[in-house]
Amino acid sequence: MTDSPDPHQTPHDWDAQAAAFDDEPDHGLRDPSVREAWREQLRQWLPPGRTAVLDAGCGTGSLSLLVAETGHLVTGIDWSVAMLARARAKAEAAGLSIDFRIGDAAAPHFPPRSFDVVLCRHVLWALPEPVRVLQRWAGLLSPGGRLVLIEGYWHTGGGLHAGELVRLIPPSFANFQSDRLSDDPRLWGGPVTDERYVILARKRARPTVSQAES
Repeated sequence: MTDSPDPHQTPHDWDAQAAAFDDEPDHGLRDPSVREAWREQLRQWLPPGRTAVLDAGCGTGSLSLLVAETGHLVTGIDWSVAMLARARAKAEAAGLSIDFRIGDAAAPHFPPRSFDVVLCRHVLWALPEPVRVLQRWAGLLSPGGRLVLIEGYWHTGGGLHAGELVRLIPPSFANFQSDRLSDDPRLWGGPVTDERYVILARKRARPTVSQAES
């Protein structure tokens, strides 16, 4: 199965990996059963209806496509030109309109409250100052907007434990839910021994007292 990503990699490093990136079952989602497993999960995690979703660190766009297929308006950002080229090709082949852009997942350049959902898979742990990143993402969400963090702690020693990540989430979020994903081999194309999970949170409709005073 996939090793954890290297937090010191550059856009050029990811460009070099783009050609083989989708060979991993949970990256390319080429196996119909793996693809359907992710589709089922996304339906549970995302709000109903047509909402604006930011896929932060979208890679080759596999999750972006699944989200768009369910009717949501999707923007995907990544700092790898080669990854985004593959994402755009996939969207075109599927007849889907997805706004793929070059951008830094750690500091996306969008107006406040641009999105109803920020979705991120296996990226946050490798970003510097994750608390600041989460605060920036909170600013991009409309009140009541959803944060969907798919993360893990891998056998290589990289990553974040679920409990660690929950403690990093700023007070602008509430209603935390953490679900273990390691036990569903369909998501990964086979059994895994790493800790893999999703954390769901909602942006508060009103700022907390501490936020209002800051």
